[in-house]
Amino acid sequence: MKRRGHFTKDPIKFLCIVVSIACTFVLCFSVLKLNEIPQGNENVIGLKLKKNLIDGGRGVGKFGEIVIGMLPQDLGFTLFLPSEKAFERDLGLGEKGNENENDTYAILTRVLGFSAVPRRIYADDVQVGKEIDYDSISGYTVYISKDSDGLLIVNRIASEMVDLRRGKIVVHVMDGVIMDPEFEQSVRPDDD
Repeated sequence: MKRRGHFTKDPIKFLCIVVSIACTFVLCFSVLKLNEIPQGNENVIGLKLKKNLIDGGRGVGKFGEIVIGMLPQDLGFTLFLPSEKAFERDLGLGEKGNENENDTYAILTRVLGFSAVPRRIYADDVQVGKEIDYDSISGYTVYISKDSDGLLIVNRIASEMVDLRRGKIVVHVMDGVIMDPEFEQSVRPDDD
């Protein structure tokens, strides 16, 4: 015997069906959007960013601009961005010797995950001697404090420049790369 309106009378089953349909829709939409990702050696992100360099490009550099370009410009984020020296020293990324652009992009994506916090944090928001912590977009916890000179210290890495802005994004240029030990082992330059 079939009962009419069976699913609408059982709210748990109805909710499960609605959630399943919504997830299927999101998955299908995501798969269709994958075709829009640029393929090959085209540096589409780099071409867009040349027009809109923050701080005139000094201190942020080529890799920094790529990482900044990965964030949505209309949402508030704080990015603890490694300096160009830190990209080269800690990750082995430099102007010369980048054989595989896909590996470089993957490394920069991981750096973004560890160093971007989904809220705007200015240097003035942090009190000297106090430590605050936030989860980055990858879930990695960043511990932020301020020294007596007004520079931020994030996971024991000192900032070089603070409070640079692009749209709603606040950028602090750091003298190192924020990362977990596992990622650090995987990207350690061969000369160590």
